Amino acid sequence: MYRRLMPAAFLFSWSCFAQTPAEVKGKNVIDAALQALGGQKFLTMEDRVERGRAFSYYRDEISGLSIAAIYTRYISVAPDKTGSEIAQREREAFGKDEDSYVLFTENGGWNVTWRGAKELEPDQLARYRETTLRNIFYILRIRLKEPGMIFESRGSDVVENQSADVVDITDSQDRLVTVSFNQTTHLPIRQAYKRINPQYKDQDQEVTLYSRYQESDGIQWPHEIHRERNGEKIYEMFSDSVKFNTDLTDDLFSVPEPGAAPVRKKRKK
Repeated sequence: MYRRLMPAAFLFSWSCFAQTPAEVKGKNVIDAALQALGGQKFLTMEDRVERGRAFSYYRDEISGLSIAAIYTRYISVAPDKTGSEIAQREREAFGKDEDSYVLFTENGGWNVTWRGAKELEPDQLARYRETTLRNIFYILRIRLKEPGMIFESRGSDVVENQSADVVDITDSQDRLVTVSFNQTTHLPIRQAYKRINPQYKDQDQEVTLYSRYQESDGIQWPHEIHRERNGEKIYEMFSDSVKFNTDLTDDLFSVPEPGAAPVRKKRKK
């Protein structure tokens, strides 16, 4: 009887790990994108500094613009926690002197001005958290080997006038993001997902477009990022430069003490 049960048990075990053709193709597209972005150099980048101009919009009209610098530093998180804990610190600084900025760490978020640091509202933190976890570059850098991640091909399409391979990425909590990759360069050009609107309790369609890739330190990164919500433009970032592995220090992401001046990043000459 033991011998008769062995084949059935083997088939059951094999079926649990077998991938569908759509999953095999989806993973191949993801692997090609990772290599196009820089392969091992992309996977091991420790930090990133993006400098340029940022625009915010309300009902497709410009509501704000500023010189912007975005500092991102990756931190270590246990492999089984990458879907629940944010593995990066980020500082979004505005103005020529960068003395006002938004700070995100693993402990929370703050809006920092000359008056001091003020904690962000819970809905702002929740939006940042979900936006980060569903960002394709964050997924490739941090979440690629997370248990329960599924990469499933949706076939080919024309996206932003480009021939594209489309992949659904779903994690163990059923968070879904659909990403389109240029079929020639294999670089991401569009991602989209739906998010519950906390005010109206319906779903917002969040779309991000990536373009004007440039290489630095062996890594490809988009220098134009456009975000839309429900078909309306809400944000644009035009980077003049993107640099990697610049040795960002802990103090850049520390919350200023009451009465203390905000920490400024010293540019390398």
